[in-house]
Amino acid sequence: MPFERYVEPGRVALVADGPLKGKLVSVVDVIDQTRALVDGPGSGVPRQQIRLNQLHLTKFRLSYPFTAPTRVVRKAWTDAKLTEKWAESQWSKNLANKEKRAAMTDYDRFKLTAARVKRNRARTAVFKSLKVKAARSGAFGKKKVPKTPAKKQRTKKTSAAKPAKK
Repeated sequence: MPFERYVEPGRVALVADGPLKGKLVSVVDVIDQTRALVDGPGSGVPRQQIRLNQLHLTKFRLSYPFTAPTRVVRKAWTDAKLTEKWAESQWSKNLANKEKRAAMTDYDRFKLTAARVKRNRARTAVFKSLKVKAARSGAFGKKKVPKTPAKKQRTKKTSAAKPAKK
């Protein structure tokens, strides 16, 4: 499958490393194969160069001219409502959940485990009742097969006239 996210002017990226970690920036210009000029007026990131291996490219792309000044980038950012779109994305929600889990205390983890146990017990009880109901109707489990007549049991032949060994 070909690439769909290119390092290009207007591409929005998430900073993955360094002091700006977790902030959104927009690529303004590509300096060379390893660096890009970025600007993040909506996330409080000043215009600066950053290594490409510090960026995670997102699906969002802003439309503005090559090497646009910060005011143009800010206008494109607000017109596209990028901050709201990012907040609604699954990537952003996963990052928020990760931060919540990292900030949990021991007691919070205990309460979460207790709630999961309670939920799973209720879920299992409902599943078992549905399973029993389906098995009784014949829609689940082994099919109803008529019983076969009982076979004759094999008996051991008795030898009555065997001579005894000496």
